[in-house]
Amino acid sequence: MRLFTVDAFTDKAFQGNPAAVCLLDSPASESWMQGVATEMNLSETAFLHGDTLRWFTPKVEVTLCGHATLATAHVLYSTGAASGPVEFSTASGTLTVNRRSDDLITMDFPAKEVTQDTVPAGLEKALGATPSYVGRSALDLLVELDSEETVRGLAPDVRALAAVDARGIIVTARGTSTDFVSRFFAPNVGVPEDPVTGSAHCALAPYWGRRLGRAEMVGAQLSARGGLVHVRVDGDRVHLAGRAVTVLSGTLHV
Repeated sequence: MRLFTVDAFTDKAFQGNPAAVCLLDSPASESWMQGVATEMNLSETAFLHGDTLRWFTPKVEVTLCGHATLATAHVLYSTGAASGPVEFSTASGTLTVNRRSDDLITMDFPAKEVTQDTVPAGLEKALGATPSYVGRSALDLLVELDSEETVRGLAPDVRALAAVDARGIIVTARGTSTDFVSRFFAPNVGVPEDPVTGSAHCALAPYWGRRLGRAEMVGAQLSARGGLVHVRVDGDRVHLAGRAVTVLSGTLHV
């Protein structure tokens, strides 16, 4: 089977968020896919069979992943397996991707509304920062801080963050050169810090869209690798767009 490593939400190798993409010749068991994802040891490994797309971290299967979807679409377009719109059947419903004339790959994802929540016990200490707002989406906890610089300088206790009841913790602030910035910590699913998180922007886009009064925005994720996510809010959907670079392709022998 063909196996790729793709850096997503970037146009430069060794930046953005790396994902593995496995093009399955036949259906595979969950335990086998989990074993491959653990072996790859990236934040997500995507498995595509026909139009069915699934995503696994080194620890668990997840129900939505933006950067590995972008990586999969990039593989299809760059190898000539697809040229126009592609529909993936996933645990989060049908996800449609398309490649624009400027080489941005767009993805049509469900919006994740954020509702205000109380500050979980131990969160402030684990982050080492005081939230100005805490909300919760269907998947994650969203924490707004006072500035981009505070988000950039965070050095949280990731082990303590694992005690928070959420898939992950989105930390965000208004941006200086982009509309907003973020970082994403998900120790509960085996990802201490994710470099660039498409699914988190399903919550960030409607949240900042209301705050800024805009439907189209650009978010920067301030991990060590960094990356840009173009977003457009369209009702209960969010259109995420980014670029990707293939850094490795080969054959999986087992």
